[in-house]
Amino acid sequence: MAAAADGLGSTTIDTTQLNMSVTDPTAWATAMNNLGMVPVGLAGQQLVTDSICVPGFDPSLSMMTGITPINPMIPGMGLVPPPPPTDVPVVKEIIHCKSCTLFPPNPNLPPPSTRERPPGCKTVFVGGLPENATEEIIQEVFEQCGDITAIRKSKKNFCHIRFAEEFMVDKAIYLSGYRMRLGSSTDKKDSGRLHVDFAQARDDFYEWECKQRMLAREERHRRKMEEDRLRPPSPPAIMHYSEHEATLLAEKLKDDSKFSEAITVLLTWIERGEVNRRSANQFYSMVQSANSHVRRLMNEKATHEQEMEQAKESFKNALTGILTQFEQIVAVFNASTRQKAWDHFSKAQRKNIDIWRKHSEELRNAHSEQLMGIRREEEMEMSDDDSGDNPSKKLRVDESALTAQAYALKEENDSLRWQLDAYRNEVELLKQEKGQLFRTEESLTKDQQLKFLQQTMQGMQQQLLSIQEELNNKKSELEQAKEEQTHTQARLKVLQEQLKSAKELAEINGHDESQANYVPSVMSNKEAAVTKLAPTIYRKFLCLQQLGKQCFKKEINVLTVALVNQEREKNSEKRSQGLKSEKEALLIGIISTFLHVHPFGANIEYLWSYMQQLDSRISANEIEMLLMRLPRMFKQEFTGVGATLEKRWKFCAFEGIKTT
Repeated sequence: MAAAADGLGSTTIDTTQLNMSVTDPTAWATAMNNLGMVPVGLAGQQLVTDSICVPGFDPSLSMMTGITPINPMIPGMGLVPPPPPTDVPVVKEIIHCKSCTLFPPNPNLPPPSTRERPPGCKTVFVGGLPENATEEIIQEVFEQCGDITAIRKSKKNFCHIRFAEEFMVDKAIYLSGYRMRLGSSTDKKDSGRLHVDFAQARDDFYEWECKQRMLAREERHRRKMEEDRLRPPSPPAIMHYSEHEATLLAEKLKDDSKFSEAITVLLTWIERGEVNRRSANQFYSMVQSANSHVRRLMNEKATHEQEMEQAKESFKNALTGILTQFEQIVAVFNASTRQKAWDHFSKAQRKNIDIWRKHSEELRNAHSEQLMGIRREEEMEMSDDDSGDNPSKKLRVDESALTAQAYALKEENDSLRWQLDAYRNEVELLKQEKGQLFRTEESLTKDQQLKFLQQTMQGMQQQLLSIQEELNNKKSELEQAKEEQTHTQARLKVLQEQLKSAKELAEINGHDESQANYVPSVMSNKEAAVTKLAPTIYRKFLCLQQLGKQCFKKEINVLTVALVNQEREKNSEKRSQGLKSEKEALLIGIISTFLHVHPFGANIEYLWSYMQQLDSRISANEIEMLLMRLPRMFKQEFTGVGATLEKRWKFCAFEGIKTT
C-alpha cells in the first residue's frame, strides 16, 4: 500500500511542468485524441482525426470482395500515423471520465511489459482495478477503445474484456500503467494501477482459424482464376472425316485467310488414317491445293525480305546522319580545347568539357564501328553475288519468273510422282490378288500330294501287318515244336525209370535161369526199342526248329534285300539325273544358306515364300522336286501327330560328307 501511495504521489500534477490549463477544453481534446478516446464533455469527438480515419470503413468488406482485411492500427498503412521513434518518449496525458480519472504513469519508468500476442487476439486482461470498480465504470473507460462484446469481471480486482475487432486491443493496451481513481475519493479501495495485457481465448483463436481458412480459400480461388486466365486456350475440336466435310475443307484450303485452320484439320485426318482407296483422290486434291500456297508464301517472304532491305537501308542512312552529327560535336569539343579558347574557361568548365569530349568520342567510335560492320556485310554479299555470276556475263533473267517456272515444274513433277505411286499401289494390289489365286492352286496340289502319301503309308502299314502275322505263325509253330520236344523228353525219362525198376526187381527176386534168360531178352528188347525211338524224336525236333529259324531268316532277308535294291535304284536314278542348268545350282545355293540358318528345318511353304521375293515365277513343286533329287544335301522329316502333321526340310550336306 505504501508503494501504491508512493506511485500515486509520483503521478500528481505539477503546474510548473504542465503548460496547459486544466479547464482548457482544447488541451483535453488533444490529450484524448492522442489516446484515441472521446474526452468527457466533448460529445462527437472522434478517436482519431478525419484525415486519419477511413470514412465508412466496413470490416466485413473482405468477406464479400475477397480483399484481405486491413488493420487500421497497423503502422505504415496510411490509416494511423507511424509510431514515434523509440528514442523519443511518448508523453501520456490525464484522462477524465464521468465516474473516474486516469492518471498517466511516470514517463521515466520503463514501459509495462506484455506477453506475446496470441493469433487473432480480441480479448485483454485488465488487472489492478479498484475494489469498488463496477462493470459500468469498466465499460465506460474501455468502450472508448471500441465496441465491447463481453466483460467477465472477477472478485479479485481483475477482468477480461472482449472487443469486436483486433485493432481495438491495441488501443486498450495503451492504457496499461495508468492509475485509476474513482471520483475524487482518496480511499485505497477507490484507486488502483491498471495492467492491461493480451489474453488467450478459445473463441478468438477459433475465429482467427476460420478467418485464415477463409483467406486460404480465397487465395486458392484467386490463384485458380489467375491460372485459368493465363492458361492457353485449348485447340478447337476437329470434326470426323466425311465427304461433305472434305468438300468444305477443300474450299477452305483455297482461301488464304482460312488456310492455317484447314491445314491442321487435313493433317489430323491423315494422321488418323482416313486415307484409303476410296478417298485417295479427294485427299490428293486437298494436298495439291495445299501445295499451291507455297508460291504465295514465297512471294510473301520475298516482300518481307524487300521490306527488311529497305529498313536496313533507312537504318544505315539514319546511322550515317547520326555519325556526321557526332563528328560535328567532337569537332566542337576539339576546337574548345585549343589554346585560344581553352584559357578563357574556368577549371570546372574545362573538366566538364573534357568529360563530354571523351564521352562523345566513345559514342562516335561505337557508331562508326557499327556502320563499318554493315558496310562489310554488304561488301561480302556483293562479292558472293559477283562470284556466283556467269563469267560470260549473260543477261540476268527476272528472278520472279524463274522462281515461278521452277515452282510450276516442281508441282508437275510432284503430281507425276504421286500418280506413279498410285499406279504402283494398284499393281501391287493386282499382284497380291494373283498370288492368292496361285496359292489356291498350290494348296490343291499339296492336298493331292498329301492324299497320295497317306495312301502309300496305308499300303506300307498293311505290308507290315502281314509280315507281323507271318512272324506270329512261325512263333506258334516253334512253340509247338518245343512242346513236342518236352513231351518226348518226359516219355524218355519215364521209360528210363521203368528200366531201372525192372533191373532192381530182377536182381532182388533171383529167378531161375530160364526166367532170367527170358527177362533179359524182354528187357533188352524194350531197351532196344527205347534207344531206337528217342534219337529219332529228338532229331525231328531239331529239324523242325532249324526249319522255322531258316524260314524266318529267309523272309526277313528277302524283305531287306528288296528294300535295299529299291533304295539303290532310286539313288542311282537320282544320281544319274544331275543338275540341268545354272539356275538350279543358284537355287540350291540359296536354299542351302536359307536352311543352314534354320537348324530345325522349314516347311516348303515358308521356303517358297522366301524364294518368291527373289524369283516370282518359281513354284513350290519345283523347289520340292529339286530337294528330293539331292538326298545327301537335304532330308525330309515329319513332325507332329494327326492333324498337326508337318513336313520339314533340313540341310544335311555336312553329315553326308562325314558318312562318305
